[in-house]
Amino acid sequence: MIHPQNSEAEINSNLYISREMLKISIITATYNSGKTVGDTLKSVLAQTYHDYELLVVDGASKDNTLEVVKKMEPLFEGRMRYISEPDKGIYDAMNKGIRMATGEVIGILNSDDFYTSDDALACIAWVLENEKVDAVYGDIHYVNDDDLTKCVRYYSSKPFRRWMMRLGFMPAHPSFYCRKEVYEKYGAFDAENYRVAADFENLLRLIFVNKIKTHYISKDFVTMRTGGASSSGLESHKRIMRDHLKALKKNGVYSNFFLLGLRYLYKIGEILKSKC
Repeated sequence: MIHPQNSEAEINSNLYISREMLKISIITATYNSGKTVGDTLKSVLAQTYHDYELLVVDGASKDNTLEVVKKMEPLFEGRMRYISEPDKGIYDAMNKGIRMATGEVIGILNSDDFYTSDDALACIAWVLENEKVDAVYGDIHYVNDDDLTKCVRYYSSKPFRRWMMRLGFMPAHPSFYCRKEVYEKYGAFDAENYRVAADFENLLRLIFVNKIKTHYISKDFVTMRTGGASSSGLESHKRIMRDHLKALKKNGVYSNFFLLGLRYLYKIGEILKSKC
C-alpha cells in the first residue's frame, strides 16, 4: 500500500521488464562540459529501457562540448535532440528542456553525472506505470573525479518526509522524475529569482505546497562528481541558506536560520554513517 506523502518501493531488477511503457524525457544542461559529458551520454546509451528522449541544452559552450555531443548523437538513433545558445544559467537551461520535452515523465541528468546502473530508467518507468503517483525519487552517491568507482558519500532519500522541507531537506534532486503534467500545472524552475536553490524552491512548491504524490524507490540512481559550483565553499552554503529562506518565505512556509542549520548537523551524521 502506498502512502500518498512518501511511499517506499524495494525494487528487484529481476521483477520488472524494460518493456516500453511510457516515454521519459531526460534533460542534460551543459556548459563547457567536454571533459565529463561523454560519461553522461554513455550511461544513457547503456540503459535497458529505450523509450526515452535525451534533450541536451547547451549554453553556447566554448570548449569541445558540442563536438562530443555531435559525435555521439548518431548512437541514439533519433532519441537525442540538442540546442546550443546563450542562457541565463543552469535553471534557465532546464526550463528550456522542460518546454522541449515530449515525454510523459521528465528527469534531470547533469552533464558531470551519470546513471549508476543500466536499469535506472526501467525502474523509474515500472513504478510510474504501476503506481498512482506523480513523481518518484531515490538515492545517489558521490565520487571524486580521480576515481569514479570509489564512493565518497552516499545520499539516501529514504528518511525524507514532507515536513522536513522546513529544515531545508529535499529528496535527491538528480533522482527526481516527475510527470510532465505536474510541471504544466504548478510551474518549473524559478530561474529569475534563485541562483543556486531553484531546485529546492521547485520541489518545495510541488511536494510541500501542492502535495503531489511521491514514491521513494530504494535504489542508487545517479553517480555525482564532487565539487559542484553550487555546493562547495562557505560562501556558497551561506548563499544556499539565503535562497532556501527566500523560497520558504515565497511559498508561505515558516522557517529560520536555526532550523535550516539543523540540516548541516544531520549531514555530518550522514557522512559518518555513509554506506561508502
